[in-house]
Amino acid sequence: MGIALIWCLALILIKWITSKRRGAISYDSSDQTALYIRMLANSEIEVSVSARNVRRLLSFQRYLRSSRFFRGITVPNSSNILDDDYNGQAKCMLEKVGNWNFDIFLFDRLTNGNSLVSLTFHLFNLHGLIEHFQLDTMKLRRFLVMVQEDYHSQNPYHNAVHAADVTQAMHCYLKEPKLSKSLTPWDVLLSLIAAATHDLDHPGVNQPFLIKTNHYLATLYKNTSVLENHHWRSAVGLLRESGLFAHMSLENRQLMESQIGDLILATDISQQNEYLSMFRSHLDRGDLCLENANHRHFILQMALKCADICNPCRTWELSKQWSEKVTEEFFHQGDIEKKYHLGVSPLCDRQTETIANIQIGFMTYLVEPLFGEWARFSNTRLSQTMLGHLGLNKASWKGVQREQSGSGDDVDPTFEEMDSDILPQEPRLS
Repeated sequence: MGIALIWCLALILIKWITSKRRGAISYDSSDQTALYIRMLANSEIEVSVSARNVRRLLSFQRYLRSSRFFRGITVPNSSNILDDDYNGQAKCMLEKVGNWNFDIFLFDRLTNGNSLVSLTFHLFNLHGLIEHFQLDTMKLRRFLVMVQEDYHSQNPYHNAVHAADVTQAMHCYLKEPKLSKSLTPWDVLLSLIAAATHDLDHPGVNQPFLIKTNHYLATLYKNTSVLENHHWRSAVGLLRESGLFAHMSLENRQLMESQIGDLILATDISQQNEYLSMFRSHLDRGDLCLENANHRHFILQMALKCADICNPCRTWELSKQWSEKVTEEFFHQGDIEKKYHLGVSPLCDRQTETIANIQIGFMTYLVEPLFGEWARFSNTRLSQTMLGHLGLNKASWKGVQREQSGSGDDVDPTFEEMDSDILPQEPRLS
């Protein structure tokens, strides 16, 4: 009787949440950060309507399956999940949140898996956003908890820890001299929210996978920036549900939602050439004026793009962990594609690819061009530190590659075959 009552209440709760939240997706998981892969052709398999509906399961249903509550285990109050020792260590780390060598993995352990909530709340307070925008701290915490929960913890890479890492990197960029003296509280607010939500409800598979399986989101967004549009709309849904900015005018709320969307959509790797070309053109002409709101917004788009793929610019100890995690997602997607005879996506075949090959190509064609231009814009100690780590990490992966292949001149053919209009050009440092 007791179990039946619990499931009855659960179904009622699911129905209520379904009416409140739309669009969350839950795939078996593996992705390529929407990587530098050419769009795959037409879908190779028809997916039934019922199968697509299954994929529309919402966040609560995803967590219901793994909920400790429904396994009879008491879930501790989130405000009392840490002992004093761990709380103290986490607070000490937050005092150095602006350091580039910030270890987000350690911080996540110290906060018992609550790194995104703890770090973002701290940054809101540090930047004076709570006071400036008169935010209700309970609503803010509720919003951040919902954001953290809507990341798929089973994803090796695209999870809440990645979001926290990107948010911390974004904070570092906001502190750079050119930005810190020009940005308004509004700019900082948008940047932190966009960073925290930029991969919200990521399914762990990439856009080409969604397209070739006829996923309803691919249809909804016309096969264009499918994941990024979903991340943005999911973030807007949580903002509205939390009521965090309910005290603002409708005009300001709509402007906020739109500008957060501009930032998140800029993280679509398939649009890399477009943004990089605009960035280079501005730098070549020397016409960026950060007193201009549109120019500031563009720079924030570039900053978020950098933050999103900054892993190779971290220390080797951190960068290597991220490389292993993202490759695990790639290979998991490949395993799914093999299982269902979908055709394995580039970089996703564990039988032919290696972490070293993937990372060397990623650094060469995406990271080096972007961070080279960022260093032209902001030639600071941080920029040089990032480029230094990038060079060392690439050399380390080449060493691994030589050990695996017995030759130092091997180049991953995957990257050689890519269309030139998909991949950025080589960086031009000046």
